[in-house]
Amino acid sequence: MNSSVLAEAVRDSAPAVKSVRVQALTLTSFRNYERASLTFRTEGAALLGDNGHGKTNLLEAIYYLELFRSARGARDRDLVRFGDAGFHVVAELDGSPRGALRIAAGYDAATQKKKVSVDNVEVTRLSDAIGAVPAVLFSPADVALVRGAPAERRRFLDVMLALADRGYLLALQRYRQALAQRNAALRALNGHARDAESLDAVAAFEPALADAGAIMLTKRHAWAADAAPAYADTLDAIGERTSVSLSLKRSAAGKVDDSEMAAWLRTTFAAQRAHDVRRGTTHTGPHRDEVQLLLDGRDLRSFGSNGQQRSAAIALRMLEARTLHSALGTAPLLLLDDPFAELDADRSARILGLLGSRGLGQVVLAVPRIEDIPRALTGLQTVRVHQGTLSPDA
Repeated sequence: MNSSVLAEAVRDSAPAVKSVRVQALTLTSFRNYERASLTFRTEGAALLGDNGHGKTNLLEAIYYLELFRSARGARDRDLVRFGDAGFHVVAELDGSPRGALRIAAGYDAATQKKKVSVDNVEVTRLSDAIGAVPAVLFSPADVALVRGAPAERRRFLDVMLALADRGYLLALQRYRQALAQRNAALRALNGHARDAESLDAVAAFEPALADAGAIMLTKRHAWAADAAPAYADTLDAIGERTSVSLSLKRSAAGKVDDSEMAAWLRTTFAAQRAHDVRRGTTHTGPHRDEVQLLLDGRDLRSFGSNGQQRSAAIALRMLEARTLHSALGTAPLLLLDDPFAELDADRSARILGLLGSRGLGQVVLAVPRIEDIPRALTGLQTVRVHQGTLSPDA
């Protein structure tokens, strides 16, 4: 099927879906924007402009309202426009799974404090606002999900599941807290188990670590079992004809029933305690697990071509969109940062066709030129971006 036919299929046969939509966005002193406002049409917008003028910065601002941290790993103080006192980002919403109508986030550079409000009420915990603007960001930088170290894929998994499942988010927070406490107790021993009391100080954090870790592992395994065939099917539909697989690889061997996971982790932490004391850190647990991607039975990270790795990264983002849509009952925002720049038109259309098969929600696309807009998205309103200013076309 050629790209034009696929594009028509996206427009004409995609089902109507419930989706979250940004109706208006206001930026103050964010990145290179002194002050900018944009009203979005229902279907979204296509941002046009040369590189370095602020297209990606605007996508980053929208994504910031999902997790309240930069999609590019920047510190809050580095998001502040040069010379300004802080930044502020506000979005007016429709269809948020949390029922929110307005999300605002601000950062004060002098105090280094961040404030987040939902419907004009400041939240005391960021976790109470996380996910009110569910979004999936596609970018050429996503290839790091495949080429990068295991930590890249663990973070992808943790962020996605935390947004999809509040139980996972709470377990992740408890696990990280208990892990930090156990590691601090290990470092205090300076590589030597001096006495039983010292070891007890390490062991004290293991029950909480095991209980939270068991919830994480159970939910991770359930996701991987569901996602593995979808991942293979997605790559096949994109045009990757080799054998691919996705699985969750544990840091410790053994198959354990979900009901026995917490007990197994407690036993594992106890067995590794002396080793962990010598090394000064916790070597086993969900924080060391790996999302394993294979190509013809070999590690895709090491043996895949550039094109295969890029296709795999896009497939992971598509799994993220699928997971959020299924869990929230709402199609997430699709933030597309010129993700098809290195793909041919047919493959780009196939990807959009797959995304559209469940119904496209709101799309915000960033590309340099109007001719770079994929055929399936030519109906988007175009917005010119130039040196931090936004000029919607009529």
